[in-house]
Amino acid sequence: MVAAEVLAAGLDTPTLCELAGLPRNADTCDIRDAFEQALSEAGIELPDRGLARRHALRRLAARLINGEIAPADLATDDWWETEAETVEERSFVSLIPQCACCVEYTLGLDQRTWEADLRIAALALTASPPIGPGC
Repeated sequence: MVAAEVLAAGLDTPTLCELAGLPRNADTCDIRDAFEQALSEAGIELPDRGLARRHALRRLAARLINGEIAPADLATDDWWETEAETVEERSFVSLIPQCACCVEYTLGLDQRTWEADLRIAALALTASPPIGPGC
């Protein structure tokens, strides 16, 4: 979907056209390879993995605040392993358990307290200065 929107906005490369035509159930490796090739053709450099992960963390916090995801959804990925660099990032990451059932065990918090603390940390993260362009 994003590739088609980028095409409609005027950026046109051969691999971007290919990427826009891939089905939703396409192999993730094929999607990743096409994505990286399309960026290369457009002269756009990928950020390093750590920086990309930090950008994604900020977007994740915004999605939580906007109600697009539930707090328990944060435990579905390895967000707790993100190498946070700012105080706000560390505060948010420190509240992400390895699994949703481990909130009380790993963090010592009941569910309601954890969700409230998580939202406060997410608000602080999204209100903090961006770490770079695109954030």
